[in-house]
Amino acid sequence: MHSLPPLPILPSLPMVYPITDRAVAGGLSHAALVDLLCRGGATLIQMRDKSSLSDRRLLAESREAVSAARRHGARLILNDRADVAALCGAHGVHLGSEDLSAAAARGILGAGALIGVSTHSVEEAISAAAGPVDYVALGPIFATGHASVARLPLGVEAVSRAVSAIGVPLVAIGGIDLSRARDLLAAGAASVAVIGDIMSARDIPARVAEYLALDR
Repeated sequence: MHSLPPLPILPSLPMVYPITDRAVAGGLSHAALVDLLCRGGATLIQMRDKSSLSDRRLLAESREAVSAARRHGARLILNDRADVAALCGAHGVHLGSEDLSAAAARGILGAGALIGVSTHSVEEAISAAAGPVDYVALGPIFATGHASVARLPLGVEAVSRAVSAIGVPLVAIGGIDLSRARDLLAAGAASVAVIGDIMSARDIPARVAEYLALDR
């Protein structure tokens, strides 16, 4: 197992939670993207790779991305794969509906790992929040081309309803850009997860910094 020195417990979710996407970012490696995100001030990043990488290659790229995050004192969460997260020393995993349960992932990664779960309705968010999770992601809030399954956007009001009903931080995701992020934070979201608006930016560090400068 790939072991790295632990970081202090994360006190709260940062306002922006960037998610890597090599295709949108012009083919840069996940490690290079993590470096750019951290230069802009990102402290929590999700590595997401939906390509057909072999497990061996995914592990190698994950280790490189974790090392890049560690150099900046940031945390990297792996999308979908709790097993690879454990092997590469990632700080946690983000789970979809077809992945391991949060309880199973917690069993693999331990009490100190960050575990998040994707949900697509207020009811799903409430159910997920009852499990051993650190945050619940709700989306898509707005229309997006990044969802693996086409879903109707939930809207900002769903964020408010979910926040009032769950006891863990809520991350809003789906079609978010700078002009929409402030409304979601005002609605109670602890963080906004962003792919396209950051990955497609001409200056990725500057775009991250713009999100972090938003008022809650």
